[in-house]
Amino acid sequence: MIIDATFWVAVSFFIFVGVIVYFKVPQKIDDSLNESIKKIKESLDNAEKLKDEAKNILSEYESKVSKSKEEIKNLISSAKNQAEKNIIKTNEDFHKVIENRKKSAEEKIKQMKTQAIKDVKNSSIDIAISSVERIIKNSIDKKKLDKIYISSIEEAKKILKNKSI
Repeated sequence: MIIDATFWVAVSFFIFVGVIVYFKVPQKIDDSLNESIKKIKESLDNAEKLKDEAKNILSEYESKVSKSKEEIKNLISSAKNQAEKNIIKTNEDFHKVIENRKKSAEEKIKQMKTQAIKDVKNSSIDIAISSVERIIKNSIDKKKLDKIYISSIEEAKKILKNKSI
């Protein structure tokens, strides 16, 4: 029988396969691949958990942001309302002050008018008395004139004082 090179290649191939099976290389490769698959699955599971946690955190922050926006809107609304109230109060205070000043000015005008009337009355009384004195001096003799003058001055003063009061 003639043994050629193909035979020896086939024999060496079977020996090689036998050695590989004897040392359990396919099982070790399978275990290694299974362990790698297991690690990859664990990594994927961890990644899924992290993704879920990230989604939860994101939703929490989004709700916090929306609550913050609502609070800001409420604060702005409250500030606007307070500002409007302050403007109304300031406006009312201003009108009260102006009204008080107006009343005070009117009161001063009344007082000045009353004082002017009194001054005019007093001046007219003085003018009337001096006019009466001149008329009497020119028309009557000195003794009669003095008596009439004194009595009429006293009478005029009493009458004018009663009228002015």
